[in-house]
Amino acid sequence: MEGRIDPPSSMLRLTEDDIRQQATEGEVWLIGETPEACLFLTRKADALYLGKLATAAGQQRRGLARRLVALADLRARQMGLAALELQVRVELVENHATFAALGFIKTGETAHPGFDRPTSFTFRKAVT
Repeated sequence: MEGRIDPPSSMLRLTEDDIRQQATEGEVWLIGETPEACLFLTRKADALYLGKLATAAGQQRRGLARRLVALADLRARQMGLAALELQVRVELVENHATFAALGFIKTGETAHPGFDRPTSFTFRKAVT
């Protein structure tokens, strides 16, 4: 997504301390030692928020993100939450389609500070 989204992803600024903090306040999931895919999970009042979902370039189209989302659905159910929630950048239309195919519905739009247009869409999915 580098060069495609504005503003640039905060993922590019993540530090080891940021990841440690996320692991303390929520959860950090990885597939593979390198890692091949990752996902941050944060409990909200009514949903499990999925953040920083990413798959390494050489590992895409293998179903890794789909597997992480399916496991997050199970985790949300275990936590007694009714929904999964995530945000997708406006420019990443292929991701909108992927999440729609996974049962997510667009529920809102947000703008990063300093922008007068939506920069992200919020999607939600009922836990199955």
